[in-house]
Amino acid sequence: MKKIASFIFISFLLSCASKENESPRVEFSEAEKTNSGLTEADLYDKILGMMVGAAIGDAMGAPTEMWTRASIQLEYGFVDGLDSMVRESSPEGIWKPNLPAGGTTDDTRWKNLGVEYLLTQSEESLDAKKFAAHVLKKYEESLNELKSTEGTSIEPYEIALMKANWLSEWAKVSEPFVSGDITAYSDSLSKFYGGEMVCAGLLYAPTLGVFFPGDPEKAYQEAYKLAIYDLGYARDLTGLAAGLTAAGMAPGADKESMLATLRLDPQGYFQSRLVGRSSHKLLKEALGIVQEAKKLDSLPSKWNPNHPGLTYAYSELDRRQQDMPFHAGEIYLQCLTALLFADFDFMGTLTFLSNYGRDNDTTASLAGGILGAWYGFNKLPMKEREKVLQVTKKELGIDLESQASKLTQHLISEGKK
Repeated sequence: MKKIASFIFISFLLSCASKENESPRVEFSEAEKTNSGLTEADLYDKILGMMVGAAIGDAMGAPTEMWTRASIQLEYGFVDGLDSMVRESSPEGIWKPNLPAGGTTDDTRWKNLGVEYLLTQSEESLDAKKFAAHVLKKYEESLNELKSTEGTSIEPYEIALMKANWLSEWAKVSEPFVSGDITAYSDSLSKFYGGEMVCAGLLYAPTLGVFFPGDPEKAYQEAYKLAIYDLGYARDLTGLAAGLTAAGMAPGADKESMLATLRLDPQGYFQSRLVGRSSHKLLKEALGIVQEAKKLDSLPSKWNPNHPGLTYAYSELDRRQQDMPFHAGEIYLQCLTALLFADFDFMGTLTFLSNYGRDNDTTASLAGGILGAWYGFNKLPMKEREKVLQVTKKELGIDLESQASKLTQHLISEGKK
């Protein structure tokens, strides 16, 4: 009897300790509406939906990031869900080798970094210098971790160096931007990742979008300001991705209202002489590809690699590939094509992008974030959403639920809702 009583007491203590270690959760009102027309509970559901939707996309593409379609088919077959990965760790990739299904890359880290920054913002207008300072701070923290590494074992140094390298290119741009040295900022930006038009702002655009629910034009303008690592029309793409995310959060939002957001032009890109607006050309290309693809066959009830429309869409995207798979224009075109081809279906869109290859964790994460904000967490596929929540927290130390809860509370308390 004493043994049973002791067991019960110990179990009680362990239960209490476990609860103390859990992140606090806030119950949001199902009735009280915010200025956006969403209830507090709906606002949380959509913010969490963006974060988890993006993480699901990231996790679906992560095992085969940068692979060719032939290589994906050979090892994984046709990807239609989460799978484990056998790949090395890298600064922009996974930080722990051979992660289980649900593991994520820098795409999820960027969404989380964006939330951390937004939690420091108390004004209606976001501060680009503070964003650059936040990125610089995270870089300096990783350097301090490297400097404080002790012992003679090589592995801890390699891990710390990898984490520092993740933001090293970004720090080179952040430092002169924060100090106000325009010449040095322009020079460093021109050499950012070799001067290529990489998808910088698209990594965190959906996070900025949820900060302005139902207000796509405001989301565009603020994201454009924070697209300080983007070259050329990539800034326009960042603004549009944030606007698309914000549009999906509006009560009653549908596919048509979201697509209409892509014609917003607060910065006057349509007025560019001789060139016009590149982002709109990409939209028209995506619409054309999908229109022709659907003439060959309707949307598949069961996805497979031999679907005629899918094969056609992939071949057309192949013809439009850039030198770099992570080129902002390429990422944007593939994302829009997938959304349109799958008729905005969540898993269909991510399946399209994961199997296409190239920078498929980034494309799927961008699309997953946009659709996740539209659908909301509760409408995301249960198996995938629960797995990603668990693995991201346990293996990578990012609590998506806690971060979404904090951002929701912040929006409500600051009145930006």
